Amino acid sequence: MGSPSSCGCGGGVKLIFACSGAADVGEIADRAARKLTHAGAGRMFCTAGLGGRISGILQTTEAAEGLLAIDGCPLNCVRSCLEQAGFQRFLHLQLADLGLEKGKSPATEESIDRVAARATEMMCS
Repeated sequence: MGSPSSCGCGGGVKLIFACSGAADVGEIADRAARKLTHAGAGRMFCTAGLGGRISGILQTTEAAEGLLAIDGCPLNCVRSCLEQAGFQRFLHLQLADLGLEKGKSPATEESIDRVAARATEMMCS
C-alpha cells in the first residue's frame, strides 16, 4: 500500500494520539501516527502532555473535531490517558485487533501501512 491520503472529510482538526511505548507494537503505533500526519489524515498530538494535563494540550484536544487513540498493546494506555483527562468521545484503534501482538510484531513498513490504512478508514467513516 502507498501512503494513506487525507480522507477529504473536511471540517476541523483531527488529533491522533499514539502509543510510543518501548515494545514493537508501540513503535508501529507511533510510526503509523506519523505517517497519517504526513499524509494529511490528521495531526499527531502529544499523549504525554495529555497524561500530564498540560493546559494548552487539553484546550487544543477539547477544540478538535475528532480524536483517535492508537494503542499498541491491550493495556490501552492512550485510551486511559484520554479518559482520565475527561474525554469520552474518540475513536480507538487497538493493534491486537489487527493481529499485531506485543513482542511478536516487528515494525515493518507492511505493519505500519496496515495500521495507517485502518486508522484512515476509521477517521473517514
